[in-house]
Amino acid sequence: MTIDKNVTNRRTDDFIQLPRRQVMLTMGGVMLAMFLSALDQTVVGTAMPRIITDLGGFDKFTWVTTAYLVASTTAVPIVGRLSDIYGRKRFYIAGIIIFLIGSVLAGLSQTINQLIVFRAIQGLGGGVIMALSFVAIADLFPPEERGKYQGLIAGVFGLSSVIGPTLGGFITDNLSWNWIFWINVPLAVPVVVLFVKLFPESRLQDDGENQRLDYMGMIALILGLVPLLFALSWGGAQYEWGSPQVIGALVLGGIMSVAFVFIEARAEQPIMPLDIYKNRMVSVSLIAGFLTGFGMFGAIIFIPLFFQGVLGASATSSGSFLTPMMLGIVFGAAISGQILSRTGGHYRAQALVGTAILTTGMFLISQMNEDTSFVRAVFNIVIMGFGMGTTFPTFTLAVQNSVPFRIIGVATSATQFFRSVGGMLGLAILGAVMANRFAANLSSNLPDAVAQSLQPGQLEAFRSNPQALINPEAMTALRAGFEQAGPEGAIQAEQLLVALRASLAQAIGDIFLVTVAILALSFIVTIFLSSSTTEKEEKAPGIQSEPTPAD
Repeated sequence: MTIDKNVTNRRTDDFIQLPRRQVMLTMGGVMLAMFLSALDQTVVGTAMPRIITDLGGFDKFTWVTTAYLVASTTAVPIVGRLSDIYGRKRFYIAGIIIFLIGSVLAGLSQTINQLIVFRAIQGLGGGVIMALSFVAIADLFPPEERGKYQGLIAGVFGLSSVIGPTLGGFITDNLSWNWIFWINVPLAVPVVVLFVKLFPESRLQDDGENQRLDYMGMIALILGLVPLLFALSWGGAQYEWGSPQVIGALVLGGIMSVAFVFIEARAEQPIMPLDIYKNRMVSVSLIAGFLTGFGMFGAIIFIPLFFQGVLGASATSSGSFLTPMMLGIVFGAAISGQILSRTGGHYRAQALVGTAILTTGMFLISQMNEDTSFVRAVFNIVIMGFGMGTTFPTFTLAVQNSVPFRIIGVATSATQFFRSVGGMLGLAILGAVMANRFAANLSSNLPDAVAQSLQPGQLEAFRSNPQALINPEAMTALRAGFEQAGPEGAIQAEQLLVALRASLAQAIGDIFLVTVAILALSFIVTIFLSSSTTEKEEKAPGIQSEPTPAD
């Protein structure tokens, strides 16, 4: 391993201590890079109506976000492994540069197709940043200090993910939608300069054997992962779940995923060493992270819908109600990281407490309805956010401190990968559940007299999209249409709105109950987590002889 000239000689296993000033300046750059990468996963949402107005392409509305998510998720496991072989520094800097190029090009887009392509480029760089931000903690801090700094990184991730929609709307209203991309340039360029000068060079130079890349594994991973991610994004939204597009993508992704496992089992230097999954600490943490990701993405998407459609908040204020959840995530992650560092890493106990709080908060959210007060709703999402925040550093540190330093990149990036895939699967499943339950609930809640007064096809339109609850113009048009029939029409309009609101509340409650079940499963899975990384018998076969950072 080679390092910068100003690296001190003190060494703990494979960790090399850097000067404190270099460490803290680099850490500041890592946090800013992480903020920008996570922010761009959600910042586009509130700007999309304006973008579609300028560029057209309403039928490709979701592709702008999907392109970024698919590209970033695919990049995570690959760059994690490559950084173990060639070092973090070059990939981190390259990832930020790619992210900047994609940002500039996205802001210059003249058509929706150009924007989709440039968002994919931006997502590729964002995925590299996302993966290496968590891994970089292992390069900068010894095992006993990593907890508190992983907590900070997790807090930054939660902060940027939640404020993205609000910030995107603010920039779009006060500047233009182009600036939601261009704002990255003045913020990220100093990070590149900082990393060139200060980020530690950690290239592994043993006998050159590790430099034989697993090209077949990378190709199989991409061909397996990308179709699966597209299928999850398309299903129930752009295409029906039974459509040839979704079924074909699922089949192709499934076949190539099986092929990937066979290739990795036989590769001399696999891009994803399967031995890491034989480590109970790693496998249990990844499964639990997958399940909690399911809950996190669902909360971020559907909680604003509850505030807006059920409690009657405006579009802007419904997004701002995520701020308490964000604060819960930030404080939960920070406190959890501090406890991990101060108590020596009681991963199982801390993970059980975190998932229990998370599941309890989600259960409280699932019990909300149209009569729930704003204060009660905010209290519930704070509890959920705090529990979510406590799980972030816990599972990441459990993995990071239980594997050899030579594979710490691929192991750490796997935690982000599984959480992201769990989130995308959660959105697909919860979206389908909400659509089906809303349609069924509306049929039972709507008075027969109101249903008979609707125009042909109007009831089906309400079942598929309750626009009157979340679009003030649609609500005004609905009231005006009914009021033409006189006082009786005005009464029926109110009855329809009440039925729509109750049906949406019940549907959202149903999807949160599904989430509660998934999170309860994560609690059960966490029981099998090793109590600490010092349990030698948990090391994966084939890597036992090498000391770990926790040894």
